[in-house]
Amino acid sequence: MLRDLFRIDISPLVWPVFRRHLIVFSRNWKVNLTFNFFEPLLYLAALGLGLGAYVLPMEGLPYLHYLAPGLVASSAMFATTYECTYGTFIRMEFQKSFHAMVATPVTIDDVIAGELLYGTFKSVLYGSVIIIVITVLGLVGSLWVLLVPLVLAVAGLLLAIISITWTGLVPNIDNFNYFFSLIITPLFLFSGVFFPVSGLPEIIQKAAWFSPLYHIVNLTRSLVLGQVDLSLAGELIWLLAAIALLLPFPFYLMRRLMIK
Repeated sequence: MLRDLFRIDISPLVWPVFRRHLIVFSRNWKVNLTFNFFEPLLYLAALGLGLGAYVLPMEGLPYLHYLAPGLVASSAMFATTYECTYGTFIRMEFQKSFHAMVATPVTIDDVIAGELLYGTFKSVLYGSVIIIVITVLGLVGSLWVLLVPLVLAVAGLLLAIISITWTGLVPNIDNFNYFFSLIITPLFLFSGVFFPVSGLPEIIQKAAWFSPLYHIVNLTRSLVLGQVDLSLAGELIWLLAAIALLLPFPFYLMRRLMIK
């Protein structure tokens, strides 16, 4: 079992799989981008401008400036997790795209790697769209923001790994409700997007350290605001270590699911 768990057989054919996803995305990209463009704008307007008028500065920042980088990170998270749960499951179970691809020289590991790449792409794309929005609104304070897409790529890969791992565990599409209600929503609320984690009870502060979004938010906010120091290396190392630890699981679980 351990040998199967750590066996990952990826070939250059992963790129045609990724290209296939991009072609499908190109047919309805306007609709997809519009939704992910307006939702963060609503948060910025309702919370940043509306609630922000009644909120004291957080960590020395006007609330709108504090909130905006967190929405970059959370938008990337939702884009990837939806794509690599519902999207992946639909391609596998209903559209039978996986079955069609593995009937060619493409292996199931190539297919899963293509899904991970596509989830990473969605993270970078949708997070970058929000960066453009907050830049136009004058909420970016440093050229360090140019490194945020690299952070989103690392974040997207980790979130895609987590999401496809869940996809490999569930028997039907209804089980994704548990993933978003019990995992993604708590991450969204308690990872520093809307308020500093330091104000929460100590046990929640310690739990937040295990949240990938917490580290993504810290990196994104620091780069957007130009508050860069060596502590950011620790945040990045956490994300890379989590990727290395969790990477075998989506391949093993999805391979097993396809065999069934």
